[in-house]
Amino acid sequence: MTHPYLPVLVFFAVALAVPIGALVLARVWMRFFTPIKKGKHKNALYECGVEPLDEPQVRFHSQYYLFGLLFLLFDVETVFLLPFAVAFLKMSTAGFLVAMLFLLLLAEGLLWAWMRGLLDWRKRPAARVQ
Repeated sequence: MTHPYLPVLVFFAVALAVPIGALVLARVWMRFFTPIKKGKHKNALYECGVEPLDEPQVRFHSQYYLFGLLFLLFDVETVFLLPFAVAFLKMSTAGFLVAMLFLLLLAEGLLWAWMRGLLDWRKRPAARVQ
């Protein structure tokens, strides 16, 4: 009689063997079948077929990233508001209160970002985000 956990063990073995085998196969293919092409044109920077105008490493101010994260956050939250808008007339009182709580949390997040100075582009933020 076989052990009851034998299928689980086989599953884990296959789950480990498939990605490791793919990595090994890719390494073997690269080693034996892909020629190494070194040269000026091969190692040059490439930007959509145009010669690069600036250094490859350009530093951006962290406020751009914070603004982008805030945009993604509020953009995704609007997707969650769509079901509330579709079912608004058929919504119960509890559903309405949940939607208002959700909007209150969104407004609180926007107020927090505003008070921290994350939305002001004329000056650097006064407080550091922790």
